[in-house]
Amino acid sequence: MLLVPCVALADAKDDLAARAAKVHRDAIVIDTHLDAPDQLADKWADIADKGSTDHFDIPRARTGGLTAPFFSIYVSASYAQSGGAAARALTLIDLTRRVVDGHPKDMTMASSVADIRAAKQAGKIGVLMGIEGGHAIEDSLAVLREMYRAGVRYMTLTHTNTNHWADSSGPFYEPDFDPKKSAIHGGLSGFGNEVVKEMNRLGMIVDVSHVSDATVDDVLAVSRAPVMASHSSCKAIANMPRNLTDDQIKRIVAKGGMININFGSMFLDQKGYDGLRARLAKIKTEWAAIRAKYKADPQKAAEARRALYKSFGAPYRTQWTTVVDHIEHAIKVAGEDAVGLGTDYDGVGDPPIGLDDVSLLPKLTEELLRRGHSEARVKKVLGENFLAFFARVEATRASLAKELPSPAVYKK
Repeated sequence: MLLVPCVALADAKDDLAARAAKVHRDAIVIDTHLDAPDQLADKWADIADKGSTDHFDIPRARTGGLTAPFFSIYVSASYAQSGGAAARALTLIDLTRRVVDGHPKDMTMASSVADIRAAKQAGKIGVLMGIEGGHAIEDSLAVLREMYRAGVRYMTLTHTNTNHWADSSGPFYEPDFDPKKSAIHGGLSGFGNEVVKEMNRLGMIVDVSHVSDATVDDVLAVSRAPVMASHSSCKAIANMPRNLTDDQIKRIVAKGGMININFGSMFLDQKGYDGLRARLAKIKTEWAAIRAKYKADPQKAAEARRALYKSFGAPYRTQWTTVVDHIEHAIKVAGEDAVGLGTDYDGVGDPPIGLDDVSLLPKLTEELLRRGHSEARVKKVLGENFLAFFARVEATRASLAKELPSPAVYKK
């Protein structure tokens, strides 16, 4: 007598898995933040080979149904101190293009909504680019314009460092982290306002991941186009500096923007961030010694800090379903058009257990369907929300077509 219910449950599970597989296969799947270029710059590998980076390669991307990742043009804060930030950005842009050009059967460069849809139609991975760290433009709107011409379609206004024109939320990974130290401009400076306006004119997405609360406020006041957080999660669930409050999510979405959920465990689970802070408290002396020893060499200081982090051992990793918890929270706060995926794969060392790399993205589709979300809503989260958002940015660009390039020049 007990066999009938068990068989029915098994059939229902099989039906859900089959439905989820079809939904995911048909969907456009977009990841707004993937750090493969930085890893490949440190250790070159052929991304046709499985395991070429921690979380991404062509075989795993195919398994995961990934349509369009934004390769992060990540420029470390150390370049803001030592110089060469724009050169580093150009190096990673060149690297990205070499990767794509080397695999024409599987990959294509993309820079627009139409390009992403065409990549899906052709069965290819459409690679876009986004700068992480506004210091990469070296305080030059001319450089910003050249970055757009090179294919960059968003810029994260700061990284963990406050630059000359925008305040950051700060280096939360430092033992003596104090967000007040990063509050230099009170948000955006006058030149920072010009950067945002010029990004609007170009059609470059303004990304508020990493910026301070005051900078979020200023961006929302100044930007003529909707803005996004490329790789942030919900502060209501994990209260850490890089996540967004419910009020911020609501205000971003009210202006046509969106939030893309970060897959790092410290962004998803309070235990992850609290564990990091507890570990950092134990290395204050070593951290201070590195700062003193390499005061004149920020690159070596960064290397020494990375080695120190490795001494921590394996970080805390949450369960993969917490990603879905954050997606559902964002939907509850700001509606089903508010949320997408910004995994931070290859940039985090603590992906959730069960979402270890890009190949496992289909699990999100199945879990969202299991929790009762419609197929249409799931497809929105996977990529359609971003496409609609990007189209609004492109429409703003078209509306500003007659506006001349800003002549603003940064002044100390």
